Parts: sequence; C-alpha cells; structure tokens
Amino acid sequence: MSRDEARAAFLQSQGIAPEAARPLAGDASNRRYLRIAASEQILMDAPPDRGEDVRPFVAVTNWLRDHRFSAPRIDAQDLEQGFLLLEDLGDELYRDVCAEAPDSEKALYGEAIDLLAEMTRLPLPERLPFGEEGWPLAPYGAPDLHSEARLATDWYRPGVLGAETPPDLAAEFEALLLEAIAPVASTRHVVVLRDYHAENLLWLPERHGTARVGLLDYQDALAGHPAYDLVSLLEDARRDTSEALQEVMIARFIARTGLASDPFLQAYATLGAQRNLKIIGIFARLAVRDGKARYPDLIPRVWRHLQRDLAHPALAELRDWVARHLPEPDADALARLRQAAGLEAAE
Repeated sequence: MSRDEARAAFLQSQGIAPEAARPLAGDASNRRYLRIAASEQILMDAPPDRGEDVRPFVAVTNWLRDHRFSAPRIDAQDLEQGFLLLEDLGDELYRDVCAEAPDSEKALYGEAIDLLAEMTRLPLPERLPFGEEGWPLAPYGAPDLHSEARLATDWYRPGVLGAETPPDLAAEFEALLLEAIAPVASTRHVVVLRDYHAENLLWLPERHGTARVGLLDYQDALAGHPAYDLVSLLEDARRDTSEALQEVMIARFIARTGLASDPFLQAYATLGAQRNLKIIGIFARLAVRDGKARYPDLIPRVWRHLQRDLAHPALAELRDWVARHLPEPDADALARLRQAAGLEAAE
C-alpha cells in the first residue's frame, strides 16, 4: 500500500473523505500536515520509513494537556503507520499576529514567558504519560549539547570554506565548548520543548491564562535547563526580536521564577551560544545536503544572536575561537555556501 493509500484509508476509518484534507505548509522535517476544514482537525502524516515516530509527540501532548496547556487534542491515532488526527488550533501564529499588529508583541511574548515560568513550577516527570509504562523523558545533557553545536564545524564552516574542519581545530572547539556548557549540562529542572518560537506558538485569545498560548512541534522535548526555551523564543532564527524586548522578557521570567539573576544570565548566554551554533550548522546542512534554498538567508540573523551570547564574560575563550575560525556569514560567505549547495553557479 502506498503512503497516499494508507493516508486515505486512515481518514476513511474516521469518516473523513480523503479529498477533504488539504495540505498545509510543511517544516524542515519529513512530516506533512493536512487540514480538514469541515471537522476543524489537522492530520499529521509522519512516515515511519522516513525516520518519523509519532509516539514522542503523543507522550508530550498527554503531559501538556494533563497540565492544562493548549497542546492539540488527539482525536485518533495510528502509531504504527504514523497518522494522528489532531484538534485544529487555527492559524493565528505568533509570527503573523505580531506582524499584523506590532503593538501586540509585548503582550503575546509576556504570555509565552509566563507559560515557561509556570512549567518551572511543575514536578519533572521521569516518564511522560503514554500507555501502561509511560514514555521516558531523556536528559538534555552534555552529549546532545556538544554534538548539536558541532554542526557549525561539521557543516557551516566546510560549506563556506570548501574544506573539512582540520582535526586539531575541531578538537580545540570541542574542548572549549565542553568547558563552556559544563555549568548547565547536568541541569534537569524542566521539560524543555526545544522549538518554542513564533512559528510554533498560536494565539488563542478566547482561552484564559497560559492556555491562550497554543503549542506545536514539541515532540523532541527533553529534561533540561529552563533557559533553553527562553532562548528559543527570544533569539528566534526566523523573526527579529529587539534587544529591548529580550531584556524585558528575561527580566519577567526571572521575576516570575525567583531564579538568581547572574547564574541564569550566564546559562542563558551559554545555551544561546550552543543553540545558535547548532542552528547555523543545521541551516547550512539543509542547504548543502538537502538543497533547501531559503536557509542561507536566515543565517545572518542567527549569527547576530550568537555574537550577543558570546559577549558574556564566561564565554570569552569560545568567543575568541569563533572569531578566529568560524567565517562571518557576509555576502561572499553565503554565496560560497549556496555554490556548495548547488543553489547558484560560481561567478
């Protein structure tokens, strides 16, 4: 049975005509989303043969909804084939609402900050609710943080310079990175959603409190430091956020949680640097390996975030290494990256 046939059979089993499902814009994964307007539902199509697994999404959804957060209700599922029929939370993405009504930005981001603060007050589960035994909540520790940030030297630097990162330079970078993340790598305080940003948050003004923030794309959740999702929100790879907004929202989070300011700000800068190195590498990989043309244009924004994070005194040695060995994504560097990706001819 083809994927199209399997999808049609799943929809028919729920009394939905296959032709009623209309594709929505995809993301960087192998998942597809289709809207069934008549029933106000979304079909998630996550092919297992392309590495997708809906079980973590179901487990995190169960946990979020148990705590009254606005994750989509799951109306039907086929875990083996990778189909989920979800509540349609609408189209009011934070990205779009803030673009259409800029004066709403502070209020919307404040609600998103308050949700993160509320999550810090919840007990950290060892297992998420899923079936009889639950689903393990893995730690977001040094191995993941380290391997993710290495994407900058594995994909971005070679893509721009046309040669692999020399082993001695790679080893020096890894040692500095491990030293930098050591203070945060063992923290297991909260469920970290990991992709908490303006294209994965929906504004639901008819609801109340933190339920007004609709949540999407959280299947990669891990147990980690509360600064990570704050970085994800405020150092958005796809949307500009002002330094003034960032400062106000960081202060709001610290006030809501009662966390000590100086250690938190160091953790924020450290996880920000780690995350932005990762994203620069991911965007380069999406371009070079997968031929996705839009991603090089996003790298300069992420680079600016990275420079602000590296300005923290605790990251001085890592900042110096980046300044010496990681090319700035100027016009020439991005042109070379596109050329390596086959996205434009050499001049």
